Amino acid sequence: MKLSADSAWAPLAARVFRALWIAQLVSNTGTWMQTVGAQWLLVGHSAALLTLVQTASSLPVVLLALPSGVLADRYDRRKVLLAAQIAMLAVSTALTVLAFQGALAPGVLLGLTFLLGCGTALMGPAWQAIQPELVEREQLGQAAALGAVNMNLARAVGPALGGAVVAAAGAGWVFAFNALSYLGIASVLLLWRAPATRQSATQGEGLLTAVQAGRRYVWHAPGVRRVLLRTVLFIPGGAALWSLLPLVASRSLGLGSDGYGLLLGVVGVGAVAGAFVLPAIRRRLGTNGTLAAGTSVFAVTLAVLATTRTPWLAAVALLPAGLAWIGVLSTLNAAVQQRLPGWVRGRGLAIYLVVFQGGQALTAPLWGTLADAVGLTTAMLIGAGILVGSALSVRQWPMHSTQGIDPSLSAHWPVPPLVFEPGPADGPVLVSVTYRVAQRNWAAFTDRMRHVARSRRRTGAVTWGLFQDGGDPDRFIENYLVSSWSEHLAQHQNRLTANDRRFEDDARGLLVEGTAPEITHAFDASAGSMVRAPGA
Repeated sequence: MKLSADSAWAPLAARVFRALWIAQLVSNTGTWMQTVGAQWLLVGHSAALLTLVQTASSLPVVLLALPSGVLADRYDRRKVLLAAQIAMLAVSTALTVLAFQGALAPGVLLGLTFLLGCGTALMGPAWQAIQPELVEREQLGQAAALGAVNMNLARAVGPALGGAVVAAAGAGWVFAFNALSYLGIASVLLLWRAPATRQSATQGEGLLTAVQAGRRYVWHAPGVRRVLLRTVLFIPGGAALWSLLPLVASRSLGLGSDGYGLLLGVVGVGAVAGAFVLPAIRRRLGTNGTLAAGTSVFAVTLAVLATTRTPWLAAVALLPAGLAWIGVLSTLNAAVQQRLPGWVRGRGLAIYLVVFQGGQALTAPLWGTLADAVGLTTAMLIGAGILVGSALSVRQWPMHSTQGIDPSLSAHWPVPPLVFEPGPADGPVLVSVTYRVAQRNWAAFTDRMRHVARSRRRTGAVTWGLFQDGGDPDRFIENYLVSSWSEHLAQHQNRLTANDRRFEDDARGLLVEGTAPEITHAFDASAGSMVRAPGA
């Protein structure tokens, strides 16, 4: 059956996306089985030690996501993903061997979990960044939702299966399945031949320079910053559920590992079922309404889990939590991907993953410590209160609309007309653009140039200013400084987008009729090192 383009399942019509989605489902199932096994091995210890499993899984993203984002933008993303799969296969194999030998002390378990998290950190930006290479841009929202469905479908199967296996045969077997699960994604990646049209925008850049370029882009992209803010406001309260649910299962509900696995499975079932209704919910509530509703549902779930001692009531409360989780995460994820151009997509997504995973890593031990200090019930009620505040804040800090955003490459700047050829490291470069604007358009012109300013800073400018000539008020001079000639050439060749062009065209539409901007490029000559004769 052919799927309509706006169907929630439309991306599965793409062969490579479908194959990777299935392989990822198997791998995610293994990951959840391993998580249950690791957590249950520590469930007899303190709450703080137990919650360190989540920290060990998430902290590597905080430490390594930005360098991983540079790798995703600089090198073949398929090869980066393959390297991550092989590394995680090796670590999982070691975890399996030690488990069967009975040598998994808490410190060793957490250390190997941390190494698996390092593989996830290496994989994350590249995995997210290849999505536009697999599906049409219009389907990125559905692809993000299907990614969340994948994770939660695995959550529906993996924890229950993992809990049963741990109870019947021990944790070693769930670690073994997780090790084998990496082979599926590796096989698909080996067979996939990614399009060779993407040109790296980081070649020749040092690691710190490339990281700085990604940070600079995000800082001057208001839409991306707002997504990060919404993530920061949701994750601390959301992390309380995943951090404390093992304690709820064992202490409040008196369940074993299989019962804990079933509770996680209920969340997955709710998420998968929610995928069928999520498109309709988004159409009815919009992006911000979906975020507010999802966050509120999560708050109610925490409140119920904090007060109930009845397993079936806890399961009922967790069912809508699955829908809420997928609704919030797919909305945030799609919003980031729709805003990022190809040249910085890996680094931009890495920053998003740092905020998302870092929020979980940093808050998980805090929830465990809080539960030890004030009690499990009080800790979960505090988490619910934080989520209520997050839901209410959507009105104050809503998500920006993605309508009209086009991050596709636009090489509309001509080659700079110079009489000598600078070296790549020469700089800084002062770019000056002179405009003639009639008095009636002064206010509108300066207002539109605010968007141009953000464009310049996103793509490489370290300083920017707009000046009005005191002797000729119709003459406006835009000055911005770029750190090197190679940075400025990157602006010309592979950093500007269709949005950047639109901002420039909007401002230039207010110039005096028949005039065009005059552009000059000046180099630092204060030390005499850049003083050159024509043709030199």
